[in-house]
Amino acid sequence: MVASRDRRTGFSRRAQYSLFLSYILAVAGALVGAVLLVLSQFNPPAFAAFRATAAEFTTPVSSGVSAVIRTIAAVPQTAGTYLRVHEENAALRTEVARTHEALVQARIVVRDNRRLRALLKLRDVTPNVVVSARLVSSSATSTRRFGTLNAGRWQGVRPGMPVRGPDGLIGRVVETGPNTARVLLTSDPESVVPVRRIGDGLPALAAGRGDGLIDIRSVGTTNARLAPGDRFITSGVGGLYTPGVLVARVLKPGSDSAPAAPFAHPDTFDFVLVSEPFLPPLPSSPVPPPVPAAPPPPRAGQP
Repeated sequence: MVASRDRRTGFSRRAQYSLFLSYILAVAGALVGAVLLVLSQFNPPAFAAFRATAAEFTTPVSSGVSAVIRTIAAVPQTAGTYLRVHEENAALRTEVARTHEALVQARIVVRDNRRLRALLKLRDVTPNVVVSARLVSSSATSTRRFGTLNAGRWQGVRPGMPVRGPDGLIGRVVETGPNTARVLLTSDPESVVPVRRIGDGLPALAAGRGDGLIDIRSVGTTNARLAPGDRFITSGVGGLYTPGVLVARVLKPGSDSAPAAPFAHPDTFDFVLVSEPFLPPLPSSPVPPPVPAAPPPPRAGQP
């Protein structure tokens, strides 16, 4: 069936009600406008009061609508700002990481230069230096404390030679190979170094404990008081270690004996100096060969 072309409102009650309501609203609006116009002309104070009352009701609605409109309008700008800040933050993080790596490398270079300069200065003032060698390893957890040098007999290293770094005494060579040498560290239980206290020259022995520390034991003096911070250096007694090399610093007070920390930590050194003993042993004088006894003179009657 073909749809009817008659679109009059009489065919729909809803359309009729809507049209009637629109007429009523239009008439009511016209009447209100006319009343307000007349009121504004003949009674301005009453019109101002009415206008103020209407503003009290419409202002919050207008403010809310305006805030919603501003929020919706700011969404693209907020999203763009977030994306831009995120990209800038990522770029700054990358720059900080790159700068941190460069700073770490610069600190490593400065530290290496400082240690090498100290080693060169030490080499200038240390007599009879045999070789500057790299300390390639050291035992840090075992009860026996040894280090390994990458220099041996072919470089002139011999057992008994003292080994030191820029910060102090490290130990002495106990075994040598063609290109390697084993160093007995000052913290080893078998290590005993004659020392004296800076200030009053108190004689003592620095004996290793096997735990990374050293025991300072006074000799020749009873009830010697040892205080934290007392520094001990090699005394030269025994002729092995050059006098004046830093050995250890006392950690706790004690009488005749106290624990101390070595100045030189092998795990912090790259290069060390191996030198001749302070007083090398005197060469033993050769024993003259025995003189053969003269044969006894022949007796009379013997041919």
